[in-house]
Amino acid sequence: MTELPQATTVRPLLLVDDDPTFVRVLARALGSRGFEVITASTFDEARSLTRQYQPRYCVLDLKLGEENGLRLIPELHMLVPDLRVLLLTGYASIATAVEAIKRGAHDYLSKPVDADAVVRALLDGDSSDPDEYEPPDAPEAPLALRRLEWEHIQRVLTECDGNISETARRLGMHRRTLQRKLSKHPVRERPERED
Repeated sequence: MTELPQATTVRPLLLVDDDPTFVRVLARALGSRGFEVITASTFDEARSLTRQYQPRYCVLDLKLGEENGLRLIPELHMLVPDLRVLLLTGYASIATAVEAIKRGAHDYLSKPVDADAVVRALLDGDSSDPDEYEPPDAPEAPLALRRLEWEHIQRVLTECDGNISETARRLGMHRRTLQRKLSKHPVRERPERED
């Protein structure tokens, strides 16, 4: 078993998510791994706690009610410039991952996620330069049509700062149709069959 890096900071970790069960479980797990965890469930709470505690680390959910966590990243960096932000989401897409990094996140993980993966993402390469980020390589095999559609919707949604009505307008689809597509989990690629 590989040994995880230890949290060597005296500053707390800010956990921002609106799912109380997830927050309780992850906060307890991160606390047992050496972090002093403070939690927020809204943008306003996150800003206030960031001003008050000046955390070194932040684990931020992409969706906070109707808000888009991507919008909060630059604001948190204005309050604490060296804040390491890890963005979590249940709806992963390449466009969202790239946008998260552009806005200042240091890493991006898909839910469900375990505490060890969060710790590795927060502490590995702690001194690396965020400008060295390279977008993920394109897959060798072409993506399935449904996956391409999902990626495109996520890119436009990100460009519209999470505004569903504007995204639907730009995509030329009814708002309810877009909401139905967004409520489904992202399309997963099927593993290649060996003959």
